Amino acid sequence: MRIKRGVNAVKKRRKILKLAKGYFGAKSKLYRVARQAVMKSLTYSYVGRKAKKRDFRKLWIARINAGCRANGMSYSTFMHGLKLAGINLNRKVLSDMAITDPAGFTALTETAKAQLK
Repeated sequence: MRIKRGVNAVKKRRKILKLAKGYFGAKSKLYRVARQAVMKSLTYSYVGRKAKKRDFRKLWIARINAGCRANGMSYSTFMHGLKLAGINLNRKVLSDMAITDPAGFTALTETAKAQLK
């Protein structure tokens, strides 16, 4: 007995059209066009997930730099001072400290300054 794959083909098409829901015009209605649009959008979403990490790192560095400048230091000397002091805090935590706990951040900058002298 032969196996017909009509059901599977419909499932495959339905899956693509479901992913293309909300796209403009033919991109959400016609399978061939929808497939191209979905492939491209999945590529963009992959790239976007990588870019998001870069963007957040840039934001954290900008916040740390602003906190350092307020305490009379540059970002690079601050990070070097922390490294010499053996303080291993990541940029995410440091940026959060610079915003929510200015007193604690000032203490860190003083520690970094002391290590550099």
